Amino acid sequence: MFDRDDWLASYKEEIIDPDRVIIDPHHHLWSWPSMQPYQLEQLWADTTSGHTIEKTVYIECGWSYRQDGPEHLKSLGESEFVAQTASDAQKDPNKPQIAGHIGHTDMAHPSLDDTLDRHLEASNGLFRGIRDQGACETDPAMLIPGHAKKDKFIDPAFQNGVERLGERGLTFDCWIHHHQIAQVTALAQACPGTTIILDHFGTPIGVGQYEGKRDEIMAQWKTDIAELAKCSNVRAKLGGLAMPDNGWKYHEQEKPATSDQIVADQGDWYHYTIEQFGPERCMFESNFPVDRASISYHVLWNAFKKMAERYSEDEKQAMFYNTAKTVYSL
Repeated sequence: MFDRDDWLASYKEEIIDPDRVIIDPHHHLWSWPSMQPYQLEQLWADTTSGHTIEKTVYIECGWSYRQDGPEHLKSLGESEFVAQTASDAQKDPNKPQIAGHIGHTDMAHPSLDDTLDRHLEASNGLFRGIRDQGACETDPAMLIPGHAKKDKFIDPAFQNGVERLGERGLTFDCWIHHHQIAQVTALAQACPGTTIILDHFGTPIGVGQYEGKRDEIMAQWKTDIAELAKCSNVRAKLGGLAMPDNGWKYHEQEKPATSDQIVADQGDWYHYTIEQFGPERCMFESNFPVDRASISYHVLWNAFKKMAERYSEDEKQAMFYNTAKTVYSL
């Protein structure tokens, strides 16, 4: 699914607004045996493909965990990996730099503070917060199902952990599916001092039992997003809708998705989110290499720039750079 180099190379676009400086606040790196490696070399191939990407934020994906030791400390291996990769990147300062890292740990663990201290140390100053993959949809048609406990975000012990992040100046990213947005709202209300970031619009699913129900899903999604946006401590990432599980089937096309196709198919989701949260609480994200199954990096950012045309320069600056810079203290 992610071994798409030749297919992606079959379609290219001229770069729009090439001098706009961008922070990409959401990407992963991995070398899973079942997938094409996506490491610094591949990241740079994408981030230097035409747009002016200055900095990136690595988001946890379970890669490079320690193989032994206490279960709640195994994720320190990912922080160590990111720190080393970011150090390697500094050898070429003209390339985009990994400027922040969002890790993972058990938010309800009694040793949370100690674990956060260890992540801060292991990351060599890059650690900015935690992401929890709270997604719990396991439909067999999904490429990336979620296996989290269904009501994790409304567990008081979990909420106490998220609240502790805010007390320590750290953030909380959440990956969920569309039917869980109300639980993110409950979490945000319970932890008003913590900045909470909703990834990928709450991941509206479009495969399996959800295929053919996009209008129905969007109607409820709009209600849920509007309620979530009332929580002033929540920020929204604009991206991640080109995953195969979103159901657009771009990965089945003869050629990759075009920027115009992305705008036509997905623009309403973007503009509604921006309307509810305001540009100052939104940030465009690539979600690479996951969305790479459907679209090239340079084409995706062209789509973002086309969708941003209706907004003022200050609003564009927020969504392409300033919101991410502020949220992740870059």
